[in-house]
Amino acid sequence: MLIGLSIRDVVLVESLDLAFGQGLTALTGETGAGKSIILDALGLATGARGDAALVRRGALQSVATAIFAPDRDDAVWAYLDEKGLTVARDEDLVLRRILTAEGRSRAFVNDQATSVGVLKDLGDLLVEVHGQHETVGLLDARTHRALLDGFGDCAAHVAACGESWSAWRAAREAAAALAVDQDRAAAEIEDLSAQLAELDRLSPLESEATTLAEERAVLGSAEKTLADIVAARDHLNGEAAASRLAQAIRALERARDRAIAAGASAHNAMTGLIAAAAEAADRAAIETAEAAGAIDAVARAFSFEPDRLEKAEERLFALRGVARRLGVDADALPAARAAIATRLMAIESADETLAAARRRESLARDAYLAAANSLGVARRAAGDRLAAAVKSELAPLKLDKARFAVAVEPLGEDRAGPFGADRVELRVATLPGAPLAALGAIASGGELARFALALKASLAARGLGPQPLMIFDEVDQGVGGAVADAVGLRLKRLAARAQVLVVTHSPQVAARADAHWRVRKLGAGEKVHADVEPLNALAREEEIARMLSGATVTDAARAAARALMHA
Repeated sequence: MLIGLSIRDVVLVESLDLAFGQGLTALTGETGAGKSIILDALGLATGARGDAALVRRGALQSVATAIFAPDRDDAVWAYLDEKGLTVARDEDLVLRRILTAEGRSRAFVNDQATSVGVLKDLGDLLVEVHGQHETVGLLDARTHRALLDGFGDCAAHVAACGESWSAWRAAREAAAALAVDQDRAAAEIEDLSAQLAELDRLSPLESEATTLAEERAVLGSAEKTLADIVAARDHLNGEAAASRLAQAIRALERARDRAIAAGASAHNAMTGLIAAAAEAADRAAIETAEAAGAIDAVARAFSFEPDRLEKAEERLFALRGVARRLGVDADALPAARAAIATRLMAIESADETLAAARRRESLARDAYLAAANSLGVARRAAGDRLAAAVKSELAPLKLDKARFAVAVEPLGEDRAGPFGADRVELRVATLPGAPLAALGAIASGGELARFALALKASLAARGLGPQPLMIFDEVDQGVGGAVADAVGLRLKRLAARAQVLVVTHSPQVAARADAHWRVRKLGAGEKVHADVEPLNALAREEEIARMLSGATVTDAARAAARALMHA
């Protein structure tokens, strides 16, 4: 609800602070006193178009600030979160607009700079205006469907329709994707078959490329290793060395024998040295033979196929070449082959898969159309009930010759959606014999406002909550007596469930208000300014008497005012 409105330098208002309460508030005053300024200021704060003419003469800027206290579950909080505006749910919501004399505008939400568009969106959530062709929402046929669904308790039908729409859309998208995939697959089947044939010829093994790379590294050094072994054997030249050592041993043995023959003792020092040299040469011969045997054993044990390296390299290059063309790692070729084979199988069975998807799509479509048809039936029945309810409200509002209907027209399947396949529009005709037309076709702003009042009264009778703040601007235009009293009664009923502000010239309407403000124009010449005065019971009686009698307030008018106030 609106709890406060602060106005600075707007037209005739220099400074004004108003506090609002629940129920019905009536705003009265003589013509030209400035009642519309209050609505202009509220509109400015809630995102209405800003005109530099609203800035009070001589002022640099106008400032309008509206303070709201929305319920904690109000849709306005989700909108604020969506826009990244930080406002705690236990805080008041303060909308402020600054309009300069040059026509430039700035907007704020709880002192956070924002756009005028955001203010307007917030205003649409918080305020509903009905007046001179300003029946916000009702003139927009896009709002009529939700209004009818609420009246007709169609929530379950709407939910079922939304669920079946989502299922149909998902099935349709899945079938479309398969169809596109099938077209693309037909073009790639030749390539896939060639790739599979090449992989089948190659028959890659798991981790084969890694194994071949390791083998190539070993084989690359094997040839050089064997060459080194052969060189060692050549350098040792085992047979020549053994022969020479044998000759050396025999020569030493002859030298020893010759020394002994010459009479030297076998234990002579020279003889001992010769014997030691012969023994060493004998050991050398034995170890040389052993070394040559060991080298020969190494050479025999080191098996090396001269073409093995070439074969390994050719295989590795073949694996890597295919992997490069397929865009995979060489060790992943077995997995790639399996994927290609699976893809080819899927392509071969694509017709069957697509046919099954299209069957599911058809079933989902049928389910949606059935749900949409049920929703349409419920809407048409609700439309008839709403039309009857509104019709019962029209006669007391001096619209007895008017007709009202709710048109529920089927849309084509291509325009269907999660909320069904219907176009809903509220239509009226104010003249006998005239065709039914959209609400906006009503020429009289007063008639339009009374139609809105009749509709709101019908909805309220069903327990449907109106906007937190509803404004009716001269809804009683052109009527009086019993009709004005009927207007006041319906406004009073609406105010039992919402905050209602009415700008009125009708004493019957003003008499039913919970709060009554009088707008006055004070001063003279260029010093004229508007003021708003809250009225107590006695002042209300005097104001209603003025509205009844005109410039001269009589005792009879006061008595009539008291009767209205206590009716």
